[in-house]
Amino acid sequence: MKVNVGLATVTLVAVLMWGDLLAAGGADAKSVRVTADATQHRVDITLDGAPFTSYLWPDTLMKPVLYPLIAPDGTTLTRGYPLTQVAGERVDHPHHAGLWFNYSNVNGFDFWNNSTAIAADKRDKMGTIHDERIVATKSGKDRGELDTESTWTTGAGQDIIRQNTRYIFSRNKEGRSIDLVVTLHALDTVVFKDDKDGMLGIRVAQFLESPTEKGGVFVDTNGVQTKVTGGASPLASGVYLTSEGKQGDAAWGTRGRWCLLTGKHYGNVETIAVLDHPLNPGYPTYWHARGYGLFAVNPLGVASFDPKAAPMNFTLRKGESATFRYRVLLMSHATTAGVMDAEQAAFASEYK
Repeated sequence: MKVNVGLATVTLVAVLMWGDLLAAGGADAKSVRVTADATQHRVDITLDGAPFTSYLWPDTLMKPVLYPLIAPDGTTLTRGYPLTQVAGERVDHPHHAGLWFNYSNVNGFDFWNNSTAIAADKRDKMGTIHDERIVATKSGKDRGELDTESTWTTGAGQDIIRQNTRYIFSRNKEGRSIDLVVTLHALDTVVFKDDKDGMLGIRVAQFLESPTEKGGVFVDTNGVQTKVTGGASPLASGVYLTSEGKQGDAAWGTRGRWCLLTGKHYGNVETIAVLDHPLNPGYPTYWHARGYGLFAVNPLGVASFDPKAAPMNFTLRKGESATFRYRVLLMSHATTAGVMDAEQAAFASEYK
């Protein structure tokens, strides 16, 4: 049975549930707690009694997301829109919600750009990822786990991929850590056509946007244009840095083992870092890192970023599977390339 969970309901439920979790305290306060409420389409994660993130699949979104991402000092690192209205935020790209995993061209269907803003006569070209069930949850002193199962369904109504995702929420010496181990099982032959929009995406908070952002018109895989207003917010202070030394605007469309984004929030330094894994298809990944606030990992869009390269067109035959592994670090301080190199090496050694 489907439960209609809209924007207002999600926001209200979030406030109430976070309050309940914080009030629980007691013996569970010094731990990572993973608390599921399938009737409200959410799983809440806390660390030492403080909000960390939530896994959400409301009917207002076309895929499950982690939202919000909260730094160790309590700063929200993700944009509120489209789940929450925040004064002064950009409201472009309504499909950019929290942290998500999907792709813009799978068998000709666009899973990345789908949202409630898509016109009715265009929806048959889109794809939707349906959360099927929470397989398991686990809380613990230093880490919590969430296992989920979901289905990729085309605009023609065909189920083409079964997705199993293992999320691991941990305390890390640098701050907070989220591991995603995503396994895609092909229910039919699927081709991820070489495209720029994919695959792990984060829409960051206003202060993590680039101060050099000039805006512009961005075109998706179906030729739909989205205008991003010109000029940076006075709060914008975000700077990208990759493992290969590409910084700021130069990070976009380049490859690297990791990429971080650092900015200041009312004087406090906050950082998001994403680490790639050597076993991932397309390693080291391309960074689809935009100044307006999209921080994305795209291992499958080779020719989209390098016109001299042959298109990858990653293919899974029916019955085949592929696994993608990423670590997201949330830190309330600046960091260095040396620290990130060590973190990426440690991550690489943990999954064989």
